[in-house]
Amino acid sequence: MSLDGARKPGAPDGRPDQAIAHANGGSTVQVLQNGASAAPPTYLTHRLRLNPNSDHRPDNYEDLDLEFSPSIFSSLERYLPPNLLQQARDVKVDYMREILRRYYPESERVRLQKHREYRQKIISNYQRLHLELYSMHPTNFFVPSFLKAINENTEQAFRNIMSEPSPGIFTFEMLQPRFCEMLLAEVKNFEKWVHETKFRIMRPNTMNKYGVVLDDFGMETMLEKLMVDFIRPISKVFFPGVGGSNLDTHHGFVLEYGIDRDVDLGFHVDDSEVTLNVCVSRQFSGGELFFRGVRCDKHVNTETHSEEIFDYSHVPGRAVLHCGRHRHGARATTSGKRINLVLWCRSSVFRESRKYQKDFSSWCAECQHEKKERQRLSVAAIKMDLLRREGQTAT
Repeated sequence: MSLDGARKPGAPDGRPDQAIAHANGGSTVQVLQNGASAAPPTYLTHRLRLNPNSDHRPDNYEDLDLEFSPSIFSSLERYLPPNLLQQARDVKVDYMREILRRYYPESERVRLQKHREYRQKIISNYQRLHLELYSMHPTNFFVPSFLKAINENTEQAFRNIMSEPSPGIFTFEMLQPRFCEMLLAEVKNFEKWVHETKFRIMRPNTMNKYGVVLDDFGMETMLEKLMVDFIRPISKVFFPGVGGSNLDTHHGFVLEYGIDRDVDLGFHVDDSEVTLNVCVSRQFSGGELFFRGVRCDKHVNTETHSEEIFDYSHVPGRAVLHCGRHRHGARATTSGKRINLVLWCRSSVFRESRKYQKDFSSWCAECQHEKKERQRLSVAAIKMDLLRREGQTAT
């Protein structure tokens, strides 16, 4: 499965082991009493701690030429074993790189390198239409109520601008009409360039035949700022159990629906921890999102409970924020063209730690149901045993 692709229910997950191992030694060069240098000890395992060191201030990795995003290293650093936190930056880089290389096999790293070359070819040749879209200009992009909530950065401030029509689904006014108009014009301009140059582009995911990846033609930095400065503060409050506190990578794209485009979107889960979805077009009908509950990989195809059923009708400029594991789809767009800005926000730390967990009852509704059922049966068994013992005592 492509890392950038939406995942249909039933996609496999990593191994559910239990423990996070500790590293067994330091890695800096030590100076002996005679002035000679000692070889750095080696690590037999490369694993992260289960819980981060919240007091630790990570190093900055922006100046290094790394095969992975610098923000991933900063995010992972808080989860390093205690004896590694104060080591030199290059030691920590080597340790974390081994973890990431294990997570990204050789074939995936080759694919990522080819993707970087593909992206650079587009950026070098495509002539941008609205330059201000490529840098973050909050007062020009966002409505005042959204900016006010972000500046206050409290749960109450976020709830003041949000609706939660169904558990785990948050909607709020976000984008100014002018931003939506510029984004639509830029996408149209890019598609015109693609058509004229006959350049073959990658589509946003494996389920959509239309739409464009915004990162691929230069908006990566702007979308990174959108995730880090505006989405992560909200996700830290409302999605802490699924990596919302340490979102460190993203996949940003625009999807197009209509009679001559993708008409609808099948039932699926996103390849994200948190998904932002904002309608940026005005003239359309239909295209409602339908949600059917949050599930882990094991339970992704299980039955939907009545309280999990929710349908949402898009409003231009209004955002929908939900867990990527929230099962959903899109109904047919019956007239006009519906265009949406989508940002998949990911956490490398959450994905690594999830490999070693067995219980997802903090966010998977079916795991939670199974846990409650086990507890109910356990209580019932204890009661039966007590009654049996009382009966024997009476006899």
